Amino acid sequence: MEAAGDCAFRIAAGGEIRSASRSAARLAGVQAPLEGMPLSALFMEGDSAALRSAITDALAAAEPVLVRVRLRCAELATPLELRIVALAVDAGAAGSQCGGRDLFVVGRDMSAQHATEERLRHMATHDALTELPNRLLLSDRIRMVVANARRSGQGFAVATIGIDGFKKVNDALGHTVGDTVLRQAATRLRKAMRDSDTLARVGGDEFVVILPGTASEAQIKLVTGRLLAALQSPFEADGHTIHLGASVGVALYPQHAEDDHGLLSLADAALMRAKETGRGRAQVYSAREQGPPQHDISLEAAMFSAVREGEFLLYYQPIVDARTREIEGFETLMRWKHPTLGMVPPVRFIPIAETNGLINMLGAWALRSACAQLLQFEEAAKRDLYISVNISPRQFRSDKFLGVLDEALALSGMPGHKLVLEITEGTLMVDPQHAETILTRMAERRARIAIDDFGTGYSSLAYLKRFPISVLKIDRAFVKDLPDAPKDAAICSAVLDMARHLGLSVVAEGVETEEQLDWFQQRDCRYVQGYLTGRPMPANAALAALQDNHYTALLPPELRSRPS
Repeated sequence: MEAAGDCAFRIAAGGEIRSASRSAARLAGVQAPLEGMPLSALFMEGDSAALRSAITDALAAAEPVLVRVRLRCAELATPLELRIVALAVDAGAAGSQCGGRDLFVVGRDMSAQHATEERLRHMATHDALTELPNRLLLSDRIRMVVANARRSGQGFAVATIGIDGFKKVNDALGHTVGDTVLRQAATRLRKAMRDSDTLARVGGDEFVVILPGTASEAQIKLVTGRLLAALQSPFEADGHTIHLGASVGVALYPQHAEDDHGLLSLADAALMRAKETGRGRAQVYSAREQGPPQHDISLEAAMFSAVREGEFLLYYQPIVDARTREIEGFETLMRWKHPTLGMVPPVRFIPIAETNGLINMLGAWALRSACAQLLQFEEAAKRDLYISVNISPRQFRSDKFLGVLDEALALSGMPGHKLVLEITEGTLMVDPQHAETILTRMAERRARIAIDDFGTGYSSLAYLKRFPISVLKIDRAFVKDLPDAPKDAAICSAVLDMARHLGLSVVAEGVETEEQLDWFQQRDCRYVQGYLTGRPMPANAALAALQDNHYTALLPPELRSRPS
């Protein structure tokens, strides 16, 4: 008995202790002999029924029976796992009936295992650095608050807090100092909250607060003000005084979303907006300002299916001579015709394709198809034309891009000078050295480079000298209010004058009125593009436009009216 488990008992069928190991008495903290006591007296009252049931089962079974109970020990309860087995009865012994058999009980102290299990549960649901709830527990807490809000009809808020400039701490002072700052930030935020609020760390320098009952504008302003103030004062870490700050994004239940995923996603979107618009401020999510979340998982899945099913199309918008209005070329525009959603706007699917890498496949297909299509356009027009293709940032950074360009030119047999590749200013300025290398190699293939949306990005005039650029496209933002906007007119005139001195071509985008066309024609802007001279159209309509300059009557009805 002394060698069996952490404690051992021999008991009668009725539960009385016949003998016990010395370790059993020590574990129970009992000085008096245990013999004659009911075994159940050593355990918590709530476990008596389970213990009696286990003894009954053990008397009837050939195998040991397991039961978990709590041993009384002063004010504490020690968890035990008892293994109970009925002992064999000696031949001729009195009481050979089942009810007269003794049982052997071996107990194992489960305290260490329970502590380990509890620690593992805590680790699974809490952040190791700050001991705050992590994203898993946060989602569960939000679901609980949503359930309560549905019963009470009372709204609540979810606020995402991002520490402004935290990256500089890790980069300059190391992660040890950064961890100290995060622990201090967690402590400050906890002090700024109510007992009913939940604070979680969801990764990096981001925290999330659930604010039950906080729904009005005044309440949100008060709470977010406290959160911002909590992180405004300097942090002291490892002898360094560190000045940071914070931005806050807020989403409301049920106005913005009704589940944990939606609320967290929209609060993140509001936080990004707060950082983009100056930092150090709180921003409540606004669908009007921010639109829907950029990444739609269901739409992403539909995109991969659309590639397989051939749902992506190319439309072509004419680029015309401002003097003659004759079509000189086309800009290639990607469209997606979904069987149930209809025409999906590029603003919805292009950012997703850029994120998941699908843009490389779609971009390569568009480039090959556009080059091949130009040959048909030239055959219909009986003259030379050019085709303009947009290159996305991810395409431009891809190691395979030049190979894709070579393949498109080789398969179509089109000379490079008839291809214009449109690239935004921002794409070039992310890595100017890489951009210069790639643009030079593109120019070696005689492809022309156009800066799309000129004047709306970085607007660094240095790249006009550094890079082999051939075309500037004036963004429609500077065109739409002409000729009655003096500032826009001054900007467009400056671009045209600068391009003339640098030997660059200019295309004015978004030309929609005769007055705008006349304005550019008078200032010797050769090329224009817009609804006045041609809407984006499928290839068959573009072929008809080349054969008959009055192509508008040949367009499908949905292309005749300007979309809202």
